[in-house]
This record gives sequence, C-alpha cells and structure tokens, in this order.
Amino acid sequence: MENNTAPEKKNTFMQTKPVFSLLLSMSFPMMLSMLIQSLYNIVDSIYVSWLGTGALTAVSLAYPLQNAIVSVAVGIGVGISSAISIHLGSGNQEKADRAATLGMALTVLHCVLFILAGIFITGPFLSLFTDNPDVYRDACDYTYIVLCFSFGSLLQISFEKIFQGIGEMKITMYFLAAGCIINIILDPIMIFGLLGFPALGVTGAAIATVLGQIGSFLLYVIAYLRRPYAVKIHPKYLVFDRKIIAQIYRVGIPSSIMMLLPSVLVSILNRILVAFSEVYVAVLGVYFKLQTFIYMPANGIVQGMRPIIGYNYGAGKAKRVKTTIRYSLACAAVLMLAGTLLALLIPGQILSLFDADAELMEAGTTALRIISLGFLVSSIGVIYSGTFEALGSGRNSLIISLLRQFVITIPLSLILARLIGPAGVWISFPAGELCAAVAAYFLLRRYQKGAFAPF
Repeated sequence: MENNTAPEKKNTFMQTKPVFSLLLSMSFPMMLSMLIQSLYNIVDSIYVSWLGTGALTAVSLAYPLQNAIVSVAVGIGVGISSAISIHLGSGNQEKADRAATLGMALTVLHCVLFILAGIFITGPFLSLFTDNPDVYRDACDYTYIVLCFSFGSLLQISFEKIFQGIGEMKITMYFLAAGCIINIILDPIMIFGLLGFPALGVTGAAIATVLGQIGSFLLYVIAYLRRPYAVKIHPKYLVFDRKIIAQIYRVGIPSSIMMLLPSVLVSILNRILVAFSEVYVAVLGVYFKLQTFIYMPANGIVQGMRPIIGYNYGAGKAKRVKTTIRYSLACAAVLMLAGTLLALLIPGQILSLFDADAELMEAGTTALRIISLGFLVSSIGVIYSGTFEALGSGRNSLIISLLRQFVITIPLSLILARLIGPAGVWISFPAGELCAAVAAYFLLRRYQKGAFAPF
C-alpha cells in the first residue's frame, strides 16, 4: 500500500513550537475523539440495558475478551508510533518507513490469531462466569461477532497510531469519531429492529460495533492513498528487521499487557463479586463503561504528548521532554478532578442513564463514590506510564500499570471482600492508584539518572 507521491511533510514543528500550545493542539483532537468514544460506550450500554439487566450482564461478561482485541491493537500501535516518532526525530526516514510497514504486517498476523481465538475460546471462557443460560447465550452471540470480525478494529487502530506518530491528530479525531457515530446510529436500528431491520438484541449491538470499526479503517485507507504523509507503507520496506520488530514489541507487548490488565482484573473481580450477587457484576460493568468517560480524555492527553516526547527524545531535547510531562500532568489532573466531583456529587443521576433498578442504584452509588477517590492521584500513573512508552521503556510503563490494576488491587480485593463485602473490592481501586503513583514518581527519578524527571 503506497501513496504514489514521495512524502514531503516534515515534523520539525514538534521541536520548535511552544510546548503548551503544541500539547493542546496535539491532545485536544484526541481528547475530543476519546470523549466521543466514551459517549459511544455509554450509549451502547444504555441501549443494551433497555433489554434488561441480564443483557447488560452478558455484555459485561464479554468485556474482557473484547478488551483483549483493543489491548493488542493499541499496544502494538503504540510500539509502532513510538518507533516512528523516535526515528523521525533522529532524522532516519527509512527506518520510520520500515517501522510503519512492518507494524501493519504484524497487525495482519494478529487479525488471524483473533479469528481463531473467537472460534475456540469464546464458549469455554464465558462458561466460567455464569450458569444462567440466557446470559450465557447472549454473551456468546456478542463475543463471537466482535472477535471473529475484529480485523476492522485491529487495522483501524494501527493506522490511528501511525498517524499519531507523525502528528496527524485531526485525521485520527475525524475517523475515530466517524466510527463511533456509525455505531451510535446503527445500535438502535440493529438492537430494536428499526427501519425494517429485524430486532437482533445483543447480537445487533455487536454487528453495529464491528461495522463502525470497519468503516473507520476504510476511511484511513482512503486518506492515506489521497496524499503524501511523513511515512510510507510499501512492500519494499517489508523486510525482516530484527531491531525494528524488537523495538515495536519492546514497547508494544508491555503496552498490550497493560491494556489487558483490566480484562484480567474484571474477570477476577467478577468471580469475587458474583458470590455476593450478579448485580455487583453489572455494577462493575457499568463502572468500566463510565470510567472510560474520565480516562479516555486523559488518554487523549497521553496520545498527544507521546509523539512530542518521542520526537524530542530522538532529537536530544531533554528540556522539552520535561516541559511536556509537566503540562500533561496538569491537564490530566483537571480532568480527573472533574470526574471525582461528578462521581461524588451526582452518582444517582449518572446511574439512572442505565435504567438502574433500586438494587443496582444502591450498589452502584456506593461503588462510584469509593472508586472515584483514586481518580486524581491516578493522573501521575497515567501520564508517567505514557511517558515511558514514548521513551521506549515499556518495562517501566508495565510496572506502573501492574501496580495500578493488578498487584495491589486483586490481593486487596480478595482480603477486603472477605472482611467487609463488595465495598472491599471498591476500596482496592484507589489503594492501587496511590501505590502506582508513588512508584511512578521514583521510577522516572531514576530513569537515565533523572534526565526526564519533570520536577
């Protein structure tokens, strides 16, 4: 795949434009697109909730496998983006082109693996979490579709990260928004049988999801072919290059693991919570939908800062790297504070969007108020984790994420759930964020002798 004109667009603006205005110009499109993505996630759950709590529980059970697709796609995409921005910053155009081409080839391989996973893993995995035949059937119907047709998501996200790596944030905003809008339009049509279509229920939600992803991918292909960009994707760069593949996976694998952690976390916490009631499983599913409305915009800041840090790191501009980190922390903290206030002050109004019954409302209100106590301190873990990805240090990024979503949260949930019930699970979330923030601070202080510590 190649646009026939040689790329002419340069990315020197990443080391010349004032940092704050550059960060805003790079982050705002991604924050907006993340907000749209979050809106879609919530709207999707609202539509499904109208089918009943059982349908909402079914989609919640499908979340870990669905998140696995996004985790692998985003993880490898981050590896590709990091490699591209570092090589462009150091002035090595051929290596940047090779990173983009090899990255797409690796993504095609992952598409095949997920088709096989959808066929052989879906049923046995979901049977671990419910004995309700209706919930199991709906969860299988949804998951088979989103896994076996996951190529749209995988290829779309790889293109997204390539465009982000060269600073083309507005394009990624437009196309991510387009995919979400397609989903939002198709959801009620497919779920409830509008405009002459059959009512497909949960299956319709899955079909709308994959059609939106495929539509977004096709838009990227059209855009890439229409004009030249700062990197080329072409078969002549499709040569085995151990160093570039290792560079992509060195960041990509830890990043994928980081994004898979919520899937593992949800699976384990579902096993803990289902012992109390399936309502708590629904609460956890609703929370993970809602928290994307807070963390996805913060992730937009990470996506905006990542190419700036990578490019300036490659160009040897340590001062601009530190300044970018400082501004990113401040922006993320504002978002997290807003999320905390909303969860503390109006949890009932938020949960009412999901047509929550009295039991779901009571359990969900308690969960939101407790978990939101960790939002503000999580700014440090989120931004520092993204910083290490941009610097090519996937290991340190993984350490932070393990502390945020695994090492602390799961053991503490097991202990506290025995002592105080489901509230113990909710308490483990802010505890994990606090520990991760402290670790992140010291990891960046020690990395390359503190060369990029912002304070």
